[in-house]
Amino acid sequence: MNWNNILEAFKDTLLMTTISTLIAYVLGLPIGVLLYVTSKKGLKPNPIINTILGTIVNIFRSIPCLILIIILIPLTNFVFGKGSWSGNWYSMIVPLVFASFAFIARMVEQSLSEVNLGVIEAAKSLGASNWQIIISVLLVEAKPSLISGFAVTVVSIIGYTSFAGYIASGGLIVEAFNLGYYGTQKLGMWICILFVVIIVQVIQEGGLLISKRIDKRRK
Repeated sequence: MNWNNILEAFKDTLLMTTISTLIAYVLGLPIGVLLYVTSKKGLKPNPIINTILGTIVNIFRSIPCLILIIILIPLTNFVFGKGSWSGNWYSMIVPLVFASFAFIARMVEQSLSEVNLGVIEAAKSLGASNWQIIISVLLVEAKPSLISGFAVTVVSIIGYTSFAGYIASGGLIVEAFNLGYYGTQKLGMWICILFVVIIVQVIQEGGLLISKRIDKRRK
């Protein structure tokens, strides 16, 4: 069993997941806010913008990650160069971002829609602008739900990294498959699986714990 390969796969998984999640949130969070703000019950309803954004989000949500990998090869080549497809972990960042940002946008929209309308009306009565309501009311009140959604998103992205094997990239899931299917190192396979399970459990339980602690409705 080659521990260096397993540790390298562990590092690749963490890097792919962390960087992809951050970039996906940079795209998905503002889109989700806009989807809520421009909805019928939003702060500034705008059917045209809402329909355009909703259509874009729905399209990307309906395309499987593996198909996105293929479709986005030209963009990945443009960002990282053609050599990025020769087993480098960062070749998965572009497809992981596009596979996740639409999910994040809908999740953010749903979290904001759960905020009590009375709180929003109270902020309006105090003269708060729409921007102030978004920053100081909506995002703050929806924080527990957003954190829970963040944990779900990270776990989903970890699952998406399993497709890295199709582009000769790495990660724990791919390493587990290679060790168990192509090789005879069953112990190494189970160690990789154990690492994945630990990562997922830490993220899920950590997100749930933080969400419960800051949820005012539970107090």
